[in-house]
Amino acid sequence: MSALPQAPKALTAYRPFWAKRFGTAPFLPTTRAEMDQLGWDSCDIVIVTGDAYVDHPSFGMAVIGRVLEAQGFRVGIIAQPNWDSAEAFKALGKPNLFFGVAAGNMDSMINHYTADRRIRTDDAYTPGGAAGKRPDRATLVYTQRCHEAFKEVPVIIGGIEASLRRIAHYDYWQDKVRRSILVDSKADMLLYGNAERAIVEIAHRLARRQTIDTITDVRGTAFMRRKDDPTAEGWFELDSTEVDRPGRIDELISPYQMVDETVCATAPGEDAAAPNTIQLHVNKKTGKLALPPRDHTVVRLPAYEQVKSDPVLYAHANRVLHLETNPGNARALVQRHADRDLWINPPPIPLTTAEMDHVFDLPYARSPHPSYADSNGGHDGETKIPAWEMIRFSVNIMRGCFGGCTFCSITEHEGRIIQSRSEDSIIREIEDMRDKVKGFTGIVSDLGGPTANMYRLTCKSPEIEAACRKPSCVYPGICGNLKTDHGPLIQLYRRARGLRGVKKVLIGSGLRYDLAVQSPEYVKELVTHHVGGYLKIAPEHTENGPLSKMMKPGIGAYDRFKQMFEAASEAAGKKQYLIPYFIAAHPGTSDEDMMNLAMWLKKNGFRADQVQTFYPSPMATATAMYHSGQNPLKGISRLETKGERVDIVRGERRRRLHKAFLRYHDANNWPLLREALKAMGRADLIGNGKHHLIPTYQPSTDGSYQSARRTNSTPVKASAPAKHVSPARGKLLTQHTGLPPRATGTVRKKPGR
Repeated sequence: MSALPQAPKALTAYRPFWAKRFGTAPFLPTTRAEMDQLGWDSCDIVIVTGDAYVDHPSFGMAVIGRVLEAQGFRVGIIAQPNWDSAEAFKALGKPNLFFGVAAGNMDSMINHYTADRRIRTDDAYTPGGAAGKRPDRATLVYTQRCHEAFKEVPVIIGGIEASLRRIAHYDYWQDKVRRSILVDSKADMLLYGNAERAIVEIAHRLARRQTIDTITDVRGTAFMRRKDDPTAEGWFELDSTEVDRPGRIDELISPYQMVDETVCATAPGEDAAAPNTIQLHVNKKTGKLALPPRDHTVVRLPAYEQVKSDPVLYAHANRVLHLETNPGNARALVQRHADRDLWINPPPIPLTTAEMDHVFDLPYARSPHPSYADSNGGHDGETKIPAWEMIRFSVNIMRGCFGGCTFCSITEHEGRIIQSRSEDSIIREIEDMRDKVKGFTGIVSDLGGPTANMYRLTCKSPEIEAACRKPSCVYPGICGNLKTDHGPLIQLYRRARGLRGVKKVLIGSGLRYDLAVQSPEYVKELVTHHVGGYLKIAPEHTENGPLSKMMKPGIGAYDRFKQMFEAASEAAGKKQYLIPYFIAAHPGTSDEDMMNLAMWLKKNGFRADQVQTFYPSPMATATAMYHSGQNPLKGISRLETKGERVDIVRGERRRRLHKAFLRYHDANNWPLLREALKAMGRADLIGNGKHHLIPTYQPSTDGSYQSARRTNSTPVKASAPAKHVSPARGKLLTQHTGLPPRATGTVRKKPGR
């Protein structure tokens, strides 16, 4: 394998577009009036987004907009437009180069619907948390309206919705396999992952009057090709459209395997440009078959028409895609949709530390657009944007995650190579937040990212990293080539909390505890100075069956971290608690697994308030399990004796049962649990003793529950309530746990006063 590909042109190395003379906008304009104030007659690029416009580096539209602005382009924002007609998409006039369309920071369907397919009644990315400000499948709708507004202007789609739907994908809401979102939207190009590098190159090439249909060589992009497209010449095609081929297989090279690469010569009389042939040759030194150069090889996936009706082929395509995600060795992918091919170029090269600093050092206003101001002229009243409030005083220190959890979309979107900012850049952002952001009280709510403690963790060798095809660096155990030194993160924490005006630095991002236990010094530093009473971590389950399908460590790693956490808390003289998160109904989870988890929760005194049910997001490995009943981690086969079949939790009743086990303490769940325990032959867990899971008696209940902190919970019905019994002192329930709540200093008034 070759080393990690040389980074392409740096983000800061381009000659700025001529419009840079207009300077920097305090906010990217959202109206023609704002454009007039800036002296613009037109926008070069217009970004359409399903989120409210918050000029903060945690919001994708702001990052892409500011990155393009730094290149000298005039960028406008159309945020949460009325999609009933094309009029709202004409608000900034015709863009000179292209429309950039994204559904927002979340997939619009996940934003709209719960894991039980119920409509949510709020939207964290909208002023006031109001729902209904974006359509279902927003990328499709916005793209259509852009074409209606200015049909000759190219439309480039991106963001997490486009990223996770870049190939034929299982759609949980329709319970079917849908075409690539690029096909359905009829956009001109799709950008996946963190797209700064790709969008900058494409913008400059379009500014040089190159047509978008000729831009086919940019990493991190997907586009459509006709069968006879001459731009496909020179590519070798590796056929991976079938599973369990009959006959001898020793002469076929599996795309799953790592192979020695040798530049192979074309056999006499054969056309090297033929895209549907591949010449395999024996390496004379090793005696092994060799493939053509990876950078000129495309892997053909089963066509959409095949995977939509064949779950086994769908799982196979999903497996191949996930094995072609390392920028160091990934090959291009192609998937037929009707009479055209969807081409997906290899993933983008990760940003360097200097480029990460450039992106995060741009002049963000760090607040919502002034048009969202409330009656007091601020953003803390009726128009507060919940998602902005959550990250208002937080700082993102890195990107990516090498955990590879099968239910998570981070790896598919951001990649598993960690991209870290420099310590100086992070400190500058904290100081800017301290000095410029209204309402800062000295509390930094988070220094984190997708995972709190992966900052600057990397492979010990660029060559090994470039050759690796493992989906996770920490499963089934921590890779011996992974550097787990938390020293740079400890230094960052110490420097951040020592800044003038900073009273406390909290860690709000999820912690990878199996990494944390490798550094006792880090655990001590974290627990002593950076936990605000509670620390959230995600064991997800206690049983090996579901954990192996999630690619999560065993519960023993949690136990070791818990011991270290409690010891450090005691040494610091603090009462602090862990908040563990668990998933119900994940593929590979049996009813017995959930029963055992419920017993573990009761034994350890946890009473979950909010319950996380498995949500099959597009393109995730666990979603392929859900749809196919096979485990792509173990290989795909039609033969019962090969591969691994997965227990899938389908149907409302069984999903309700698994959720009920997580909320074993809720009396509304006891009838369902009694019935299930009897059917499982575990009636011994029904009784009134401490060792029983649920009691034999049934109080009067209303049949539902109201979550403490979510407005989109199942509403409580008006019926005879259960007799209220105050919990014992120190046993008031808090979110996720039965632990004592934080002391707030609030004094309760006595009745009658």
